[in-house]
Amino acid sequence: MGFRDEFPVLQQLAYLNAGTDGPIPRAAAEAARAELDAQLTDGRLMPHFERRHDLGDALRTGYARVLGCAPEDVAVTSGTTAGLGVILAGLAISAKDEIITSDAEHPGLIGPLIAARHRGATVKEVPIAELANAVTKKTTLVAASHVSWITGEVAPAELADVPVPVILDGAQGAGAIAVDVHELGCVAYAGPGQKWLCGADGTGMLYLDPDFGERVRTIAPTYFSFEDTSHGLDSSLKGTANRFDLPLPREAVALSKVALDVLEAEGLETIYARGVELAHTFATRLADAGFTVAPRGATTLVTFEVDDPEARREQLNARGVAVRNLPGTPYLRASVGAWNDESDLDRLLKALKA
Repeated sequence: MGFRDEFPVLQQLAYLNAGTDGPIPRAAAEAARAELDAQLTDGRLMPHFERRHDLGDALRTGYARVLGCAPEDVAVTSGTTAGLGVILAGLAISAKDEIITSDAEHPGLIGPLIAARHRGATVKEVPIAELANAVTKKTTLVAASHVSWITGEVAPAELADVPVPVILDGAQGAGAIAVDVHELGCVAYAGPGQKWLCGADGTGMLYLDPDFGERVRTIAPTYFSFEDTSHGLDSSLKGTANRFDLPLPREAVALSKVALDVLEAEGLETIYARGVELAHTFATRLADAGFTVAPRGATTLVTFEVDDPEARREQLNARGVAVRNLPGTPYLRASVGAWNDESDLDRLLKALKA
C-alpha cells in the first residue's frame, strides 16, 4: 500500500484542504476507535489516566521532532490559537510596548493582539516581507505568521536576527515545511495538530524558549500545570513549557500521535519536499490556465483569484474537489500535501473549467 492509500478520503475527493484540516490516515482513525472501545469496556479508572499521560508524552516527543527542539520545551495544547493566547496573555504587556505583526494575520493571532492593544500596547501592521525591517528602537515584540494563511508567503529569515523576541504562528508551517525553532530564532512557536500533521481537531503544540518562558505568567493553570497538587494553595507550578499542557481526550491524542507516526514512516523531509514541489506545480499550471495566483513562497499553499469565491468553493466541492475560500478576499486556497498528486490538480482544473 502506497502513502496516498493511507488516506481513504482521496478515493472520493481531490482533497486540498489541509490548511484547514488535514486528511485523516486510516491507522489514526483505527487508533482513536481502539482507545474509545477500551474506555467503553474498561471504564475510566487509573489505567485510563495513565494511558492519557503516556499518549500525551509520546505526542509531545513527536511534536518536538517536528519543531526541532527538546520535548521539555513543548506543551501539548488544543491548537495554534491556544498557544498564542497563553503567551501573549502571560506577558506583562503595557503602553510601553510596540508589537509588530503582518497585515494579513489569522483571527487566531488577531484576537490575542487585540487583547494586547486593550492593555495599552501599540500594534503595528506591515506586509509580511517587511516584518524584520519594521523593527525599530520602539519595538518590543514581533508576533506574526511563519507562513501566511492567505498567500503562503514566508516570514523573512532576517527575523532570526532582530533584537526583540519573536512569536510565530505556525499554523501553516508545522508539518507543511521544515521547521527548526532555533534556526528561526523565535521564543515561541504555536502550531496545530489537525492541519498538516493530519491529527485530531483540538490538538496542537507550543514551543516555548526556557529563558523567555520565565517572563510568561501562567494565567489560567490547569491540573496539568502543577508539579504536585497535594499541597493545596502552596502547590507549585511546573517551570517548563508543559505547564501549558491542556487535558485533551485520550482518543484525540491517540489519533494525532498515530497520524504523526504515519507521516514519519514516510519521512518528514520527503513529505516536506514533495508537498512544496507539488504546490509549485499547482501554482504554475493554474497560472498557465489564466488564473491570477497570489504571491507565495516555497510552501504548500496555492491561492488564486476567482469570481464569487464562496460560490465557486461550493461548485468545486460538488464536483469532488475540496478547497477553501478566504473570506474578505477574492481568493480560493488549495492546500497541497504529499498525499496529493497531479490527478488532484487535473480534477481541480477540470472542475474550474466546468
